[in-house]
Amino acid sequence: MTVFLIIVVVALFGITLWQMSKIFKLSQGKRADGSQVANDEDNNLQGKLMLGFVIFLYVLTIYCFTQYHSFFLPESASAHGEDYDKLMLISMVLIMFVQIITQGLLHFFSYKYRGNKNNKALFYADNDKLEFIWTIIPVIVLAGLIIYGLFTWTDIMNIDEEDGDPLIIELYAYQFDWRARYAGEDNVLGKANVRFIEGVNTLGLDASDTYAMDDKITNELHLPVNRKVIFKMRSQDVLHSAYMPFFRAQMNVVPGMITEFSYTPTLTTEEMRTSEFMVEKVATINKIRREKSKALTAAGDEALENYEFDYYLLCNKICGTSHYNMQMKIIVESEEDYNAWLATQTQFKEQISAQASN
Repeated sequence: MTVFLIIVVVALFGITLWQMSKIFKLSQGKRADGSQVANDEDNNLQGKLMLGFVIFLYVLTIYCFTQYHSFFLPESASAHGEDYDKLMLISMVLIMFVQIITQGLLHFFSYKYRGNKNNKALFYADNDKLEFIWTIIPVIVLAGLIIYGLFTWTDIMNIDEEDGDPLIIELYAYQFDWRARYAGEDNVLGKANVRFIEGVNTLGLDASDTYAMDDKITNELHLPVNRKVIFKMRSQDVLHSAYMPFFRAQMNVVPGMITEFSYTPTLTTEEMRTSEFMVEKVATINKIRREKSKALTAAGDEALENYEFDYYLLCNKICGTSHYNMQMKIIVESEEDYNAWLATQTQFKEQISAQASN
């Protein structure tokens, strides 16, 4: 009902503006020449408006970049993220450079060459030199970006399990949560299939596979800093997408198949929390939360807790009603802290034994 009333109000407001424009037009009286063709006065007005609009556009762009820089992501927390950010920066600089020049020329020419009865338009069919310039320059620039992007993408997606001592982790997605599965001391994930899901075996591990016996299933994702991690991703139901923005990582999680992505974390959770960017951002968020808490406490509700930064694994596909809340905490820590945490986690064979004894 509320939505319907809003639509009615907006529609009535639009009708009101339309009627007011008709009254305004009638109050101006008839044009001196009585025609519907734009005269020099109209052309001068439109030319000045075009010039004013491009100036407004530039001022708005500068304002947005200076005022909303805190909404950008901070430095990447993964090794490959530096190349990713560099490619993004180059693309944005080129886009802004071309946009500033073309918009400026478009609106300036609209003003300079506005209609005038004493001027006669110059027309020529073509200009091979100009066409060559505005064709070959974009071709060279785009070819450079595409080639650089392909090399960067190849480096990111070149997943080699024999390279060094990578950590193998499975990310398991289902409506509407995540689970992580760590390989045991053999660093090999056991076989799994959704058909095996039963009781404590929520990820469908194959109990007949010896490699699965020492696997550990967790609801938090702990990663050792400066060690390559290979993620093998599986979905139980619908299409999900594993999205880790601070690591510049995203990969679709597709039912019926295993997708892969890898990166090397370079900043621990504590290091990111103490970075200048994040300290400023957290302070801004907590200031907003304190202001909202005043209204909440006045109404007898609990105040909002202070926000503390954490990495999170999110779902970036609209996978259902609770998609917005499908997330898992990521903790990047030292190798020693990671090993100590992993040692406290329960192995799959222990879960099976406990279920059998019960």
